[in-house]
Amino acid sequence: MQTRITGRVWKYGNDVNTDVIFPGKYTYSISDPDEMAQHALEDLDPDFVAQVQPGDIIVASTNWGCGSSREQAVICLKRAGVGAIVARSFARIYFRNCINHALPIVTCDAVDGVQSGDTITIDFALGVVSTPKGDYAFPPYSPEVLEILEDGGLIPHAQKVLGILKT
Repeated sequence: MQTRITGRVWKYGNDVNTDVIFPGKYTYSISDPDEMAQHALEDLDPDFVAQVQPGDIIVASTNWGCGSSREQAVICLKRAGVGAIVARSFARIYFRNCINHALPIVTCDAVDGVQSGDTITIDFALGVVSTPKGDYAFPPYSPEVLEILEDGGLIPHAQKVLGILKT
């Protein structure tokens, strides 16, 4: 994983729940990550899937990922190309699911310094989000979390640490 990324902002508000991130109506009918990506944010932002580019960054206000604990709400964004999510606060389980699936996530107030379409830079090692209106600090990632992200998520990381070969 790169410890520093730059991407275009998609800005959203408060309480974006997992049913909005990945519509609940697809929960039991879609299991392919590429197909999940085709439905990312479709009820909130119908243009998202057609316009998202690899490395784009979602910036939101409070309580991103509230609702059910479905992993599809992380997988669809990662597979769509989202490089990171920055928000004032996250639902606890959503935050953990992001780390588990190697989607970098940052808690800070950067939502105040951006508009949709802006370009921002996140330095995970230094703990800084640089926006057009200034820098916003967050606790830098620990070496352990950086390793999980670098390895592609918690399962590949555990396999590496335990010396388990993929079949």
